Amino acid sequence: MPDIPWSTPTQAAPGAEVYVMASRFETATLAGAVKFFLKAPGIIRQIRKAPGAHGVALRARVLDRTFLTLSAWADRDALYRFARSEPHRSGSRAASAYMKESAFTFWTVPASELPLGWPEAERRLAERNQGH
Repeated sequence: MPDIPWSTPTQAAPGAEVYVMASRFETATLAGAVKFFLKAPGIIRQIRKAPGAHGVALRARVLDRTFLTLSAWADRDALYRFARSEPHRSGSRAASAYMKESAFTFWTVPASELPLGWPEAERRLAERNQGH
């Protein structure tokens, strides 16, 4: 399955620190993975319009029932405002019915490090799963 590559909705101010979130979702069934995948473009479009969004990417492995997201935000509040807004809010509630596992990790980076890459996100998610 093709990834949705990094896009930058709004440039962060030079010298700013940005708040980063990486997530990993695994669905319980292939049908759940298809549902998740079909909802993903709408959520990506929502992020691209969200105030304070500085970047977003998705890695979709539908047949493995696994999805990774990576996003950068002006601050934690911008991320939380997005998470509470529609359609993300109701979509994440609906997805919980077919989700097997989910993991999230957060950190900050200088805006000059954008765009972010998958190796760092995967490393941080793996560390989080190991309890570090």
